[in-house]
Amino acid sequence: MIHRLAALAAFLVATPALAQEEGPRFCPNRPSLGESGCVTEPGHVQLEVTALDWQLDRTPDQREDTVIAGDFQVRLGVTPTGELQVDWTPYGHVRTRDRLTGEIERAGRVGDVQVGWRQNLRNPDGKGLSFALEPSVTLPVGRTPVGDGTWSAGVVLPVTYDLNDKLNLGLTSEADAQANESGHGRHFAALETVTLSYDLSDAFNVAAEVQVVQDNDPTEHVTQAVAAGSFGWQPRQGMQLNALAGVGLNRDTPDVRLLTGASFVF
Repeated sequence: MIHRLAALAAFLVATPALAQEEGPRFCPNRPSLGESGCVTEPGHVQLEVTALDWQLDRTPDQREDTVIAGDFQVRLGVTPTGELQVDWTPYGHVRTRDRLTGEIERAGRVGDVQVGWRQNLRNPDGKGLSFALEPSVTLPVGRTPVGDGTWSAGVVLPVTYDLNDKLNLGLTSEADAQANESGHGRHFAALETVTLSYDLSDAFNVAAEVQVVQDNDPTEHVTQAVAAGSFGWQPRQGMQLNALAGVGLNRDTPDVRLLTGASFVF
């Protein structure tokens, strides 16, 4: 009897701890360039914040540094297979230096708000083969050069597949009615991202990515290509600290991008 009572007490103590350890589903988008089909569980919220995002773009004539601070995404679980997403850039700073004259221009602006919906079509937990459809619209809350100054819209198709227990392959396709650089009208833009991620342990994961963007702005058609590496660390369940480093692969792409941030689930 004593042994039975001890076993029952141990079970009652261990069960809440185990439930607390598992917690709600946690599948951050960031810092990856691509996305997944995993959705937030109903009644829970995932918050993803970029503390600092710096991008350097050098040409023979000028150097442009863009710094985004506090950019965040809120992901609200609404249905077992769908979540509402809201993105906003509260502040961005662009510094442009003429490399011939040394003249410097600075602009600090608020960015735009993007509202989207992710509808999972297979495996909302992101395991195995998982994919979703994600339409969105961008509202012209901000101003150029950080915001677009007019609305735009797009749709994303993220697909992920577990190659084994630790290795995952992701393909993210996107098509946009992108705002023209002039601030009037829209044009077609598309991107494709290939992601290979690996779980080093339950707490650490790394990813390697290649992204190609085709932007058909009326002023100039541009193809950009970037390679990036990122890592995420989960010091506890429901929290991730992350960082990403990217380099441009052609002259139409910004030279370097570095960012760091964190994600949480509540």
